[in-house]
Amino acid sequence: MFDILEADIVIIQETKIQRKDLRDDMVLVPGWDVYFSLPRHKKGYSGVAVYTRNATCAPIRAEEGVLGVLSPPKSSTSFRDLPKDQQIGGYPRPDQLSGVVDEATLDSEGRCVILEFPAFVLLGVYSPANRDESRDDFRLGFLEALDVRIRNLVAEGKEVILTGDLNIVGSELDSSNVAESLKKNDMTVEEWQNLPSRRLFNQLVFGATVSGNRDERREQPVLWDLCRCFHPTRQGMNTCWDTKKNTRPANYGSRIDYVLCSDGLKSWFVEANIQEGLMGSDHCPVYAVVADTVARTSRNIPLLDIVNPPGMFENGQRQREWGQKDLLPLSAKLIPEFDRRQSIRDMFTKKASNGLNNSTQTPTTQATTAPHTSPEDSVDSDFSRVSSNELAVESSIAKKNGPSGHAISAAINRSPIQTTAQKRSADSPGTADATTKSKRSKLITDNAAKNKVAPGQRTLQGFFKPKPTSTKKEEDAASVTNSTVPTSPAQAALASTADTTNRSPAKTAEDAPPPRSELATPVEWHEKVFDPIESKESWSKLLGKRVVPRCEHDEPCISLLTKKSGVNCGRSFYICPRPLGPSGEKEKGSEWRCGTFIWSSDWNGSSS
Repeated sequence: MFDILEADIVIIQETKIQRKDLRDDMVLVPGWDVYFSLPRHKKGYSGVAVYTRNATCAPIRAEEGVLGVLSPPKSSTSFRDLPKDQQIGGYPRPDQLSGVVDEATLDSEGRCVILEFPAFVLLGVYSPANRDESRDDFRLGFLEALDVRIRNLVAEGKEVILTGDLNIVGSELDSSNVAESLKKNDMTVEEWQNLPSRRLFNQLVFGATVSGNRDERREQPVLWDLCRCFHPTRQGMNTCWDTKKNTRPANYGSRIDYVLCSDGLKSWFVEANIQEGLMGSDHCPVYAVVADTVARTSRNIPLLDIVNPPGMFENGQRQREWGQKDLLPLSAKLIPEFDRRQSIRDMFTKKASNGLNNSTQTPTTQATTAPHTSPEDSVDSDFSRVSSNELAVESSIAKKNGPSGHAISAAINRSPIQTTAQKRSADSPGTADATTKSKRSKLITDNAAKNKVAPGQRTLQGFFKPKPTSTKKEEDAASVTNSTVPTSPAQAALASTADTTNRSPAKTAEDAPPPRSELATPVEWHEKVFDPIESKESWSKLLGKRVVPRCEHDEPCISLLTKKSGVNCGRSFYICPRPLGPSGEKEKGSEWRCGTFIWSSDWNGSSS
């Protein structure tokens, strides 16, 4: 994933894991540090992870949650009650919040990681979705707390970058067929714009539409929507699609993933866009590129100097390496299961031997020379496996090779075994003799079992052929054999041992059974022989796939299951396999999904 995104900071939303699910390949990523905010109570729910590349950037403070009520690891003091020099700041005051939702509850679902760099404060957020009316209070409470925290940080003189899946469509330009949807719901555009979550978001963003007078304490916007800064009128700039309806091929979706920045950082960015062609989730990545040199305090400064702890870089040149002492308390590498451990790749990785004073590290330089990792080895695929292929999107400060420099991108919310025999030691001579006899008996018995022909069907072809008639000679041999078969495994072992030890070599050779070729006799087959072609057709009809109906495009339909509660819940049906078109509805006579619908119980299985 990191090789594809070329990122310096990657923020992943909706990880859907708990602490017990963390693995080495999620935490001990060579050359990267990681910070998690995981749900405290709900399993397989929400979650945010932030990865930072050690070679180019390192935060100076890290927190979990929006309100600051949670505590750092191994501490009982909340983030907002820490000493001033350890706080990020901007914590909402009680009089700034409605208080509808408990503070601890708001921060317990793993929805926000906040990192502070010398130049800015970065918030990686996964906002609650608007899916259940029972969650409306929680959703609005979270957005309200986020709005207050950002405004307080800006008021304290800090620059802010907000990235992630906010689950809010800002304007008609950011979703497909808004007008048609509003007409169906008998709602005006103004009413749609004034929905609480959208109104709150639009009052936070420069250039957004706000109907009527602004709310108290939200008189001024504080963040810029970077994708709209570079693409103000672009249509179809969607970042999320409905996978169940397969609407991505027709680009019928919405833009709900953002990279937003405060006014003082706007001039630092040279590019912002989406990566709609990058698959693997129901979201696509969003990125924004930061210049290598930025204007600050009336002079140009290398970006590396202000996205790392003081003294690590000077004039764009590294002065010291990133080390264990630079880990923050919230770093996942300090979790007891992973503390002071290495990944298997680190053991085979050599650090660059260049001197610090003679080497200049550019944004494209990595701290380690770890081998190239394939997409299959990426953290993205690891999370996809843990969360049943519902990888939710990331935001990332991505880096682009070339003159454009660093980039911020917000995006998508994945030996052979060798056995050895043990030597057996004898405690006494008697035991040794018994062991020897036991080995000899087992060897003879095993050899006999190998030479014995297993009765019954041996091949699939034999299943379709009649049994051969046995000859009298074979029946006599079988009766003699059956009469001498031991009745228990112990008797079998003793009999085998006695026969071997009592017989003389001459007698053993004399009584040995003749070669198999001497026992072979002509096989008498039944006159009736099964037709293999007829048998094949019968089995194919029995085990073959059921014939599915075809849609109006003369293509095989796909089968789906009704999950909506009601009388039809659990019933399967057939529909057209094609995705929905730009209208979001079934269409007749077009290249998109047609109106074919057949209940499986109504389909007789015959082709038509």
